Amino acid sequence: MEEFDKVGVVGLGTMGAGIAEVFARAGFQVWGVEVDGSAMERGRDHVRRSLSKAVDKGKLGSEERSGILDRLAFTTDREDLRDADFVVEAVPERMDFKRDVFTDLDSICPPGTILATNTSSLSVTEIAALTGRPDKVVGLHFFNPAPVMKLTEVVSTISSSQTTVDIATEVAKRIGKTPVAVTDRAGFAANALLVPFINDAISVYERRIASREEIDTAVTKDADLPMGPLTLADLVGVDVCLAVMDVLWEEFRTPRYAAAPLLRRMVAAGRLGRKTGRGFYDYSGAPEPAEELPTGPLAHAVRSESFGFDLAAMLLVPHVNDALRMVGDGYASAADVDTAMRFGCGYPKGPVELFEERGIPWFGAVLEAPIPARLTTATAAPVLLAMEVTGQDNLR
Repeated sequence: MEEFDKVGVVGLGTMGAGIAEVFARAGFQVWGVEVDGSAMERGRDHVRRSLSKAVDKGKLGSEERSGILDRLAFTTDREDLRDADFVVEAVPERMDFKRDVFTDLDSICPPGTILATNTSSLSVTEIAALTGRPDKVVGLHFFNPAPVMKLTEVVSTISSSQTTVDIATEVAKRIGKTPVAVTDRAGFAANALLVPFINDAISVYERRIASREEIDTAVTKDADLPMGPLTLADLVGVDVCLAVMDVLWEEFRTPRYAAAPLLRRMVAAGRLGRKTGRGFYDYSGAPEPAEELPTGPLAHAVRSESFGFDLAAMLLVPHVNDALRMVGDGYASAADVDTAMRFGCGYPKGPVELFEERGIPWFGAVLEAPIPARLTTATAAPVLLAMEVTGQDNLR
């Protein structure tokens, strides 16, 4: 890999500050850029607090912290990136913000500088087209918190050169991340799988099939996930979930990616999760009474497993089916899909692993159930038919 002397990070919010920290920890000289002095100082403070926590937990020595801070510089002037070798943009998810950053960087940085975007939902191809160097633009999608989560999605476009993709992949490895190579399409790998799963859980809650506690407990117990989908929605941000669902809908236009009406109403009401103090759960500290269990016919049928499957399967099978469809479409390998979900979302087992462990009977019971008991009208991923025809017993 080419030796880099200087890396830039534009945007020092929670994610951008974390990315700057990750690069500095890996030995890069890093310049963090913000729009004004107060935003710059917030970014600097974020990095300092993060490093201090690491020292307090015994994960970092005081001298190491000092060395990392020495490799970090902060500025409000993008011109300070005129000699940068590699720049990561991490401004908010608005195309007008991205346009301003990338047109500016294209005129400031040397022709050989690689420009990476941390976008989680916008088109990397469209961003690349804003520059005169689309072959040197790539997606480098980190997961929050950046210093902790090991996954980085390396997103190539039809314009990205292989050299650019190779360098970005090696950079991800050098900063201690596990890279997964994907091409530019809505949601990439992890979000395209995770957020519809969250949306399904919201639909179950909205339809009064199960309480929020039943939903979260069913999935965490069955698949050993670190948290349930409604708790995760509150952590990620209910508004972020809606934004991803809308991007998926805009690209694919299938019922699978229609946002649950309740999701949209939650955003309209300002109940965005932890950051506003209330989402599906209350984070204000006030006592919150336990919800009553839904008592309708569908809730009773699912709770008693009258359809031949339980609540966990009702939620997990469509999620796994999305993963199998992604593999069958050739978008990502089974190994990359599982890696994305394990390192990006904390899954102990990837969705393809889960399918291989549990088999077609578990899978088919849900997808062949009566429509009222299903969360999707989609049939089994075509790759399953191909496996049956060819006698293949796994997707590896």
